[in-house]
Formats: sequence, C-alpha cells, structure tokens
Amino acid sequence: MRVHVGLWILSLALLFSLGCNKPSQSNNSQNPDNSQANNGSPTATQDNSQPAPPPAPTSVTVPAGKVLTIQLADGVGSKISQPGQNFSGSLSRAVLVNGQEVIPAGSRVEGQVVDAKPMGHFAGGALLSLKLDSITVDGQQLPVRTSTLTQTLKGKGKRTAVIAGGGAGLGALTGGLAGGGKGGAIGAAAGGGAGTAGSAYPGNKEIILPAGSAVAFTLKAPLTIRR
Repeated sequence: MRVHVGLWILSLALLFSLGCNKPSQSNNSQNPDNSQANNGSPTATQDNSQPAPPPAPTSVTVPAGKVLTIQLADGVGSKISQPGQNFSGSLSRAVLVNGQEVIPAGSRVEGQVVDAKPMGHFAGGALLSLKLDSITVDGQQLPVRTSTLTQTLKGKGKRTAVIAGGGAGLGALTGGLAGGGKGGAIGAAAGGGAGTAGSAYPGNKEIILPAGSAVAFTLKAPLTIRR
C-alpha cells in the first residue's frame, strides 16, 4: 500500500515538473509582426513627399521690323575704321512688345563695321556701313540680324543715309561730321521702299560717329528671348 502511494506521489511530481518547463508561445503568437517591425520596414510616419518641379521656362519674341536704338561706346568713321572691325554700345531705348518691356535700356550690344572707305576712295566720296551682331539680355548674349546702315558722303559734301536690305525697315543715325559737331541730325529712312534721306554739308569731310552717337538698326529677323 505504501509503495502505491509513493508511486502516485512521484507521478504527480513528474507531471508538475514537465508542465512548468513547457516554453511559452503567447508573446510570439499574439504579435506575429513584431519581427518585421524591427527589421527596418517603412512606418506610417515616413515622409515620402517630393520637391515641387521648377517652373516651366517662358519666352517672348521681338518681331522683325522692331527698331533698336543704341548709343555707341566706340567711335567709328570712314577713315578711322576698317571693314570687320567690332564696335560696342548700349541700348538707349527699352524695347517693348505688346506694351511690355522685354529688353531694358542699357542692355549691351555688339556690332561690326561692314565697310569703311575714306574720302576719295568711294566714287570720289566716303562710305561707312554698320550692322549689329548681338545684344545681351538677362545675362544671355543673343545673336541678332539687323539691316545694314550705310552712310555716304560725296566729294561735294552731300551726305546720305541708306538702309540696305528692306523696304519696310526704319533706320536713323545721329552723329556728326568731322568738325560738324556731335549730335547733328544726319539722316533717316522709312516707308514702303528702301528710302534715303540726307542733308548737304559743305567741304570735303570724313564720316565720323564719335562715342555717344545714337544709331538705330532694324531687326530683319525675329529675336526670341527665353527667361
């Protein structure tokens, strides 16, 4: 009898010991996603916003026929200049398109002496031809195509200004003859034909446009400005 009681007690103790040593799976079963949350998975609070795209560039076109009036920074003349020589200046009047300023006054321009012949080397007279090559707008140097402005002086002193390459073009040139004074009105051409205009000046004098003279050129092709 005592042997049976002892075996029964020993069996209870063994069962109790096995129950206490059984591993717990409650935490893992209740939180199956804990391991994923700790492995660098994206969270709901992560910022996925992207920077706003830059604004699209805009452009404006200055039409052909627009007049660019400049002030010379360098003196040019039939005797002092050579064909191919460069000159510079600045825009003396702002250029407007549809009432809006697109090229401010003071913008830098570059040009070229197309031809220059001193007195006696052009049918007994003198000749000076100029054109613009570029204008700088908002830091961009833009090529331009303008009419060629040709100034002639005959041996007897008659002076004419001719705009080459266009019937609808307009050109004006303000300067002075050697000894005739800076700022004298020299000539202008406009209208339906390739007009000419001039004024008579006495004596055999060269064509000279000192620095500061105003010269106007007509665009022969549209000028597109991108901003």
